[in-house]
Amino acid sequence: MIGIKDKPEILVVGSFVKDLTVSTNRFPEVGETVLGCGFQTASGGKGANQAIQAARLGAHVTMVGKVGDDIYGKEMIDSCAECGIDCSRVMINKNAPSAIGNVQLQIDKDGKTQNRIIVVPGANMTITIEELSFLEKEIKNYDMVLLQFEIPMEVNEFVIECAYRNGVPVMLNPAPSAPLSDSIMPKLTYISPNEHEAADLTGVTIRHDGAHVNSDDVKAAINVLLDRGVKNVLITLGTAGAAFGNENEFFICPSLQNIVAVDPTGAGDSFVGAFSTLVSMGVDHEKSVRIANYVGALTVSKMGAQPSLPWLENVYDLIRERKDTELLNWYKS
Repeated sequence: MIGIKDKPEILVVGSFVKDLTVSTNRFPEVGETVLGCGFQTASGGKGANQAIQAARLGAHVTMVGKVGDDIYGKEMIDSCAECGIDCSRVMINKNAPSAIGNVQLQIDKDGKTQNRIIVVPGANMTITIEELSFLEKEIKNYDMVLLQFEIPMEVNEFVIECAYRNGVPVMLNPAPSAPLSDSIMPKLTYISPNEHEAADLTGVTIRHDGAHVNSDDVKAAINVLLDRGVKNVLITLGTAGAAFGNENEFFICPSLQNIVAVDPTGAGDSFVGAFSTLVSMGVDHEKSVRIANYVGALTVSKMGAQPSLPWLENVYDLIRERKDTELLNWYKS
């Protein structure tokens, strides 16, 4: 086992989104209709996905968010509760629908996948600062706070301020991409953009060809964010893996090879949720990234966001299957 003494307390303030996924062999052009080859629904949302991944890896998680008074809202709350997540702070808006994600998944003849997602935010964007005033007193009870950009920016900023004043680490996943105030950056313990979001935040394009990435570009992007005051930067690089940097560390962990990617939806969320849980347990940054890579690989190998999020034993099984001796020895210690 992973050798943890206590379950970390993680607070996620974020989104619930019901994913409506249509699979097709080719994305339609403008004005064109194509036939699909599959359809399914799954509970998702960056906040809820990250919360569930953290819970499945051993954290005690509290979820704060808002859904509509509809069947999708009930299903999404139930999905979190089934993983042991405390949903007592999840709110219900009787005047706005639950958010939905229109996911188009293209599966080519070689089995490779690409996705396009449109999120209709619904109740997520009706959360107010006043509704979260309880955090002024309660946020100090948590080991880590996870945030994303699928709720109002002023709510994110309020939570960041509360956490900072109480010395609680914050992980911000700046997705979907949006500008971020310079006054907030120094109050972030971790920021975790993907390569495209990193380019939007820094102006640095990270060049890579498949699994090969330009490390100078990665360093440049990380340094811009460090210069803006963030303490630790984690950039996900798709097939090239993930990079981490702070004042004393810099490394790039390659992604796992020979993984059949069925559906990339939720992979970034699983990676962020896993990394945040592991560092909250006291695991060092490099091992946390390496294990999070395994978590992300398992996520893309199945359909749907939350249905594909692995449990701790699934991660261990893949590490053992890949004969990763260093992680196996550490895992058993």
